Amino acid sequence: MNHVLEPIAELPFFVVLLLLLAFARVMGELMERIGQPAMMGEILAGILLGPSVLNIIHVNSELNVFSQLGVFMLVIIAGMEINVVNIIEGLKGRNLFISLAGFFVPLFSGLLVGYAFDLEIVETLFISLCISITALPISVRILMDLGKLHTDIGNKIVSAAIFNDVVALSILGILMDGIKSSGKDYNQISLSNIGISVGFTLLKLIAFILLVYISFRIVDRLSQKKNYTKMKIDRMVGTLKSKESLFAIIFVFILAFASVSEAVGLHFVIGAFFGAMLLSNELLGKENFKIVEKSVSTIAMGFLVPIFLATVGLQFQMDTLYNIPFLVVIIFVSFASKIVGGYLGSTFAGYNHNDALTIGVGLNARGIMELVIADIALKAGFINHGTFSILVLIGIVTTFATPFLLKKIWKET
Repeated sequence: MNHVLEPIAELPFFVVLLLLLAFARVMGELMERIGQPAMMGEILAGILLGPSVLNIIHVNSELNVFSQLGVFMLVIIAGMEINVVNIIEGLKGRNLFISLAGFFVPLFSGLLVGYAFDLEIVETLFISLCISITALPISVRILMDLGKLHTDIGNKIVSAAIFNDVVALSILGILMDGIKSSGKDYNQISLSNIGISVGFTLLKLIAFILLVYISFRIVDRLSQKKNYTKMKIDRMVGTLKSKESLFAIIFVFILAFASVSEAVGLHFVIGAFFGAMLLSNELLGKENFKIVEKSVSTIAMGFLVPIFLATVGLQFQMDTLYNIPFLVVIIFVSFASKIVGGYLGSTFAGYNHNDALTIGVGLNARGIMELVIADIALKAGFINHGTFSILVLIGIVTTFATPFLLKKIWKET
């Protein structure tokens, strides 16, 4: 069932890049004009140009390099959007119930679905992880469009999304290294095989997070000295002749964390994400932070991220979606478990029925971070194209439906 056609013509690489970027941006613009995230159009562009429809472009090694750079830039943007203080706030008091239930109810629901359909344990773990995510950038965009970002409900959704991203990427690091360290073919791995390796990987992750925490405390202390770090950075940039020195310094900082995470066996996205989290207005100064944020966003969202998302679409294979019962069940469970998890957590946190339901629905947008994890799992060989295509569909369906459901709920309350 997983038959892959040859492309109708072998196009030069830069022609491929041209077609992919141009078509992705046009489709992304069309989606934004109808009130949907650009990522939807960029994925659809890849699906249309790829083996599933027109069969013009296939993924190759050169395209994979650009795709990986897109992933790298995406996790930097995600990290820069997260304030460590906001994570702490999200874990205070009863807020913790929303964050925990909103993540772990879908996680365990995914495990039950995998068990019911007799899936391989590794495949089940990655599916469960992907349906547990709430994509922070997508959630923020939806709440902004609805004018609800700075409401109490909006703040709770964003706090839970931040928690989801951090926990999901931490679990990704544990799974990736734990499965590889087991030394077995992933199709023959059992939970007991993974357990020992995961335990060792967990220790490495804790050590890495401890390094991040110590770095945060140092950065936080230096930031409290009036303009101390900003003056040091400005002096360093002034010493260097190039105007792009600030951008280079920040990337060296983030790459250092990415390199350390890879060196200890964790995926580079873990280090890049936590490294980017340490960047703040207080560390860089508001003006420098805005310059870096704008530069990263321009390169990422204007070029590399559309290529990554279009590449996700290229890897989507329509003919692998033959297990219709599983497809229907997993999409339903991904929706329902997020709503139930968010609803239960919000009820325990003291919210009324309507507000709890709103939070549950608001946590449903998955989108970009889910696709990053799915892409990493596919490239590592932990899931096949069929599972990958299902996860892409889940991302599209949940991201498409969430704004409409939220509008309906808010209109009725």
